[in-house]
Amino acid sequence: MAEMSEVRTFLGCATPKRWIEVALENLPTLLIDHAHCEKKAASTALNLLFRYVDRSNLLTKLSQLAREELLHFEQVLELMTKHGVQYDHMTPARYAMGLRKHIRHTEPEKLVDTLIIGAFIEARSCERFEALAPYLIENPDTQDIGKYYQFLLKSESRHFEDYLNLAKEYAHESIDQRVHEFRDIEKDLIESDDTEFRFHSGVPAIGS
Repeated sequence: MAEMSEVRTFLGCATPKRWIEVALENLPTLLIDHAHCEKKAASTALNLLFRYVDRSNLLTKLSQLAREELLHFEQVLELMTKHGVQYDHMTPARYAMGLRKHIRHTEPEKLVDTLIIGAFIEARSCERFEALAPYLIENPDTQDIGKYYQFLLKSESRHFEDYLNLAKEYAHESIDQRVHEFRDIEKDLIESDDTEFRFHSGVPAIGS
């Protein structure tokens, strides 16, 4: 399992303080989008399982990952019920699309880019769980959410590591340059202004 220091080093920036402030002010939106993120993470892993049936290590790692993400989805729904938050549709953040539009179209480059993006998404999730947890734990009303986010650090950091190692395994050359390029893209998405608040949004220009 990757250490949090490895996760932070992999990312190009820390979550801006303004995002944390808005997240704490909009916990229902945070929880709803978090649930969507867990469901989408499982869907992404399953899509890769169907698309790349000849990569045995990918099949093993992402099958486990998909099961864990669906379990997390169920657990977030339980938290939402406890806190009186209704699960509902939500428009996606620009984050994932902002990364995926840079995926190359030839193989194995397409797979490698997809896996690198998966690593960044998991790493950013991990970093944001760590950033939010202390604030949530110090409030008795949200202590359970904070402790759950601390609990998620272990699995999310492992998912980050799995995606990154799979990218290295299936690449025909070093992925260092490609990681560097996506790091710059991800950093810009996180640090630039966003029109709406989501779990992976940039700095919200508004509080919702």
